Amino acid sequence: MSCDVVGIGENSVDLVYRVPALPQPGEKIRVTSCRRLLGGQVATTLCTCAALGLRTRYVGAFGKDEHGTLIRAELEQRGIDTAHAIVRYAPNRHAVILVDERTGERSVIWQRDQALGLLPEHITPDVITGARLLHVDNVDEDAAIAAAQLARSRGLTVTTDIDQVSDRTPDLIAAATLPILAERVPCLLTGENDTVRALRALRSRHDGLLCVTLGRGGSMLLAGDQLHTAAAFAVAAVDTTGAGDVFRGALIYSLLRGDAPEVMLRFANAAAAVSCTREGAIGGVPYVREIEQLLAQAAGSQR
Repeated sequence: MSCDVVGIGENSVDLVYRVPALPQPGEKIRVTSCRRLLGGQVATTLCTCAALGLRTRYVGAFGKDEHGTLIRAELEQRGIDTAHAIVRYAPNRHAVILVDERTGERSVIWQRDQALGLLPEHITPDVITGARLLHVDNVDEDAAIAAAQLARSRGLTVTTDIDQVSDRTPDLIAAATLPILAERVPCLLTGENDTVRALRALRSRHDGLLCVTLGRGGSMLLAGDQLHTAAAFAVAAVDTTGAGDVFRGALIYSLLRGDAPEVMLRFANAAAAVSCTREGAIGGVPYVREIEQLLAQAAGSQR
């Protein structure tokens, strides 16, 4: 069956605790509220793509427990094809997230059973058949690299969610057509202290588009030698969990729509901003009309 986007990587069930402030070592803080919410890097990105009207397919591992059943049902309810996912006799990946009520910033503590890992042999040609774009995270890097190389050989666009650096990260970046990197990644890879200089240093290793998410600083994208930047949108943040994943989903949508780099960044920044006004990763996923409304409000305030 054809689809627009295949995502290979993480799903998660998150226990989200809202606190008056993130605790210091040894400090005791009373929780204001606790909710069980859904997320995971690739799962949230695919939910964003689906909400924006793209046809999506998820490839990853669910645990054989209540959490695994819950997250799979949520993805399927949102129209995401999970037929190529696998189920393992292990607890599903989960996280404990502390959210600072003052700012919406969060700290994440997560656990993932080794049995949930994906290997290169799990990535077969049928998982990307009929797709236009492959999106991978760097949780199981060998599998992600194998999938990216396979997709590139079949003519697919490949995007990434890279927020950590290992000795395999350069290979994953090389296999992608549009690596999307967390802010600290370019500096860690190049030894540069400045993100712009680090991104330009990566140009010698990659001749395609290179994108970096900057949180409250917005985002940037290097196209050839031209650097495009876009500021973040000012919103009253409730929970920043999943904002980067939503950014990636919206960027993918804009890319497949054929938008120019500066339009892609603003659209993705607006999507991430809307997501920050709600609790949870998947719970924060916006629709096109909400993103366009924020873009229109911002344009109106600049006149």
